Amino acid sequence: MLDIKEFYTDEQWNKFLQGSKQYQTPCVLINLDIIKSKYLELTSSFPKAKIYYAVKSNPADQVINLLNSLGSCFDVASRYELDKLLRLNVDPKKISYGNTIKKVDDIKYFYQNGVTMFATDSDFDLENISKYAKGSRVFCRILVDGCETADWPLSRKFGCHPDMAIDLLYKAKQLGLKPIGVSFHVGSQQRDIGAWDSAIAKVNYIFQYLKNQHNINLSLINMGGGFPANYISKTNNIHTYTTEINRYLNDTFGENNCPDIIFEPGRSLVAESGILVSSIILISQKTNTSVDKWVYIDAGKFNGLVETWDESIKYPLYAPDSFGEDCEDFIIAGPTCDSQDVMYETYRNPLPNNIKPGDKIYWLTCGAYTSSYASVEFNGFPPIKTYFV
Repeated sequence: MLDIKEFYTDEQWNKFLQGSKQYQTPCVLINLDIIKSKYLELTSSFPKAKIYYAVKSNPADQVINLLNSLGSCFDVASRYELDKLLRLNVDPKKISYGNTIKKVDDIKYFYQNGVTMFATDSDFDLENISKYAKGSRVFCRILVDGCETADWPLSRKFGCHPDMAIDLLYKAKQLGLKPIGVSFHVGSQQRDIGAWDSAIAKVNYIFQYLKNQHNINLSLINMGGGFPANYISKTNNIHTYTTEINRYLNDTFGENNCPDIIFEPGRSLVAESGILVSSIILISQKTNTSVDKWVYIDAGKFNGLVETWDESIKYPLYAPDSFGEDCEDFIIAGPTCDSQDVMYETYRNPLPNNIKPGDKIYWLTCGAYTSSYASVEFNGFPPIKTYFV
């Protein structure tokens, strides 16, 4: 049976338990103190870096207000996220438009509202930035190797080949923009530290080529996100990742010539701050002699647990009502009339064998990409609610 102490202190867990008694399931409970601790841990482990929090991971006002008060900058994916930040009095100078897929009207909107830092990875997008956000700073996102070792890979859709990045950054200067650097993302929930090493080597190639061939001196490496949270699979602590990344940078660029560094953490800052509380609706078997039992709960892929798609993220589960009982494997599914709404079938997450309808199942490490991914009234089920403890 899962040991809560591997994930939370007694004080943190008691706060979650007390909070879970106040609200109807399913719901997400967030402890802001854990987010603060994670932020301070990252900034102390890599004090030279600027943190641009990936708003998409948990866009709650309370989370943004906390991180803004701690000095964080913000990575924004849409004008709607921008509107939220502006409403919460975040300085536009602390905002980066990190989405490479942008409408012309959105580029105009960001620029008119004081945002002058843009990601790009294509010729059309670069030309739009030059027309509607004149003189802005741009960084180019590249494709990197090693994303396949991440639990949630982010390759193919975003980024371009390093040779194309060189052409785009050179063109950016010709168009009157300010090419400042290169960005990459090694994949979300990336445990292989070596993925950063190979990406940094590609960045160095781009830096050196542009300097030697075009007299363009880039000054920024945006490393995106990727730092892992504590789910089922073990990870190194954040200090181990930042220590190794700093070593890669010093070996590649020299200790006194390291470019400015940006991290865009999302999952690693907020995932462990939250739990998802669900209730068992039904337990069934498909035949009289079936070995497999199905557990249906009131949360599913469409209202909080979309990252179980392809069983990518494996959340730790805890069933306190039956703690200490013998465990067995169950297929775990959500409440909707969609056959895709099955969280775990191949991967089996053991639960006490005497669980029954009405018992609660706690999904740990659910502070990231739960409520922000939730659908709007699929099958009539409302988006999952978030509360703060």
